[in-house]
Amino acid sequence: MANYGREMRIGVDLRKNGKMEKVTEFAERMRKVQKEVGAALVRIQEKMKRQAYKGRKKAEKWKVGDKMMLSTKDLMFKEKPAKKLVD
Repeated sequence: MANYGREMRIGVDLRKNGKMEKVTEFAERMRKVQKEVGAALVRIQEKMKRQAYKGRKKAEKWKVGDKMMLSTKDLMFKEKPAKKLVD
């Protein structure tokens, strides 16, 4: 559809038509189709972005000096850490 501006049917012989489009007209038509397709893709991308961010909450702002909990479950140590750090 985007290439020819119409749905292609099986068994269509383009040579029978006898109409040949000028190259400049064809190029203009292709530019127009590309702009339309690009605009449609941008709209779809924005719609998908809105859906993806719909359930997200805003990230917390951290400041220097804020205290937080850190899990050591997946951390690898060369030496065994002190018991007070693991518990």
